[in-house]
Formats: sequence, C-alpha cells, structure tokens
Amino acid sequence: MKHKIALVDDDRNILTSVTMALEAEGFEVRSYADGEQAWQALRNNGVDLAVLDIKMPRMDGMELLQRLRAKTALPVIFLTTKVGERDEELGLNMGADDYIKKPFSQRLLIARIHALLRRKELEQEGGGARHLLVRGDLSVDPDRYLCTWKGDQVKLTVTELLILNSLAYRAGYVKTRDQLMTAAYGPDAMANDRVIDSHIKRMRRKFRAVDPAFSSIETLYGGGYCYRA
Repeated sequence: MKHKIALVDDDRNILTSVTMALEAEGFEVRSYADGEQAWQALRNNGVDLAVLDIKMPRMDGMELLQRLRAKTALPVIFLTTKVGERDEELGLNMGADDYIKKPFSQRLLIARIHALLRRKELEQEGGGARHLLVRGDLSVDPDRYLCTWKGDQVKLTVTELLILNSLAYRAGYVKTRDQLMTAAYGPDAMANDRVIDSHIKRMRRKFRAVDPAFSSIETLYGGGYCYRA
C-alpha cells in the first residue's frame, strides 16, 4: 500500500511542485492550503506522515500540530521560512519530529520522509522482539510508545521516545549525538546536531513537569549524553 502524506502549505507553488515530486516517489498525497482545512480533513482520517508549513492563514502549523498531537503520535515535519536555532527549537518543542527551512531541496524532504517512515515501520515490525525497558523510576514501552516516570506518564513524541530508549538501554554509557541521530532517524539521518540538543531539552522539560527534581539525562560537553538511573 502507498504511504499517505499530508502536505499543508498556503503556497500553491509549493503544494503543486512538492505533490508532484512525492507522487513521482510513489506516495499518495493529500494537499491542503491552510491549517483549518487540513484539520477538518485529518482529524478523522489517518495519514502516515504530515508535512506542515508554520505560517498559514486561519490556523497556523503550530496550532494544527498541537491538535494533531492530542490525538496521535503521527510523524510531523515542519517547513518554514523562519531561521535560527530558537525557531528550530520552538518547532521541535511543539512536538515536531523534524524541521526543514525554506527554500529546501525536494530530495532532502523526500529523504527525511523516507527516514521517518522507515523508523516507524521498524518500530512496528519489531514489536514482538522488544520488551518493556525499566531503569529505576523510568519505564519505556517502545511497542505502545509509552513512557512513565515514577508511575506518571510522560508524553513523548516518537522521536523523543527513540532517543530516550537508546540512552536508557545503555544506562551509564555516553551516547554521541551521531549515535542518537541514528537511533532516532536511522542510518541515513540528515539532521544536524542541534536537532538532538533540542529534543533533549524538550524531554527534560517534560520530565521536570512531572518531577521538578529530574536530572537523569546528563550532558557531557564535547561527548554527548548519558542516562543515569
């Protein structure tokens, strides 16, 4: 079956050109010109991945993502003209799995889509071989995309859960950003180091919302990150 991709952007030229490129790659594309139109269509109809512009009329990409996140862990890639590390972190903090700045290469976008879909499929196919991971107060269930800390649920995106699972699986060992990139996006990852840093910041914030004393994810400057039970 073809993967279904939702493409949401108020730029008609982008909708047309990217839809053509994705369809040529074998995807089924559902395109929408604004966030409200996309929300009405997507809230009850499933797709495999969404590509969202941030600045749109009626409902921007941030609000659309928040609504989608309340219902699903659907992989989401942001397209935006905004630049700068703070803007990138903002997008990831809202729950996006990846972030691409305009103008962008269609080949790059397609590669990122394939990486996210491949990761999702591997997680689903490997369900029978995976087990509940428990490290002290932390519990990670990769099969159901669930994480708890001291019994309270911590709502992580798929990408965040994969990063955390990689860190906690080898608790006490340092994982480099490249290793975490591979764990989150696969061996063909095409993201930069700041993406991992932004995901880590977001995870810490979510855990501290549950437990203000949370400090189990440590930064080793120049090395990477480590989970200590």
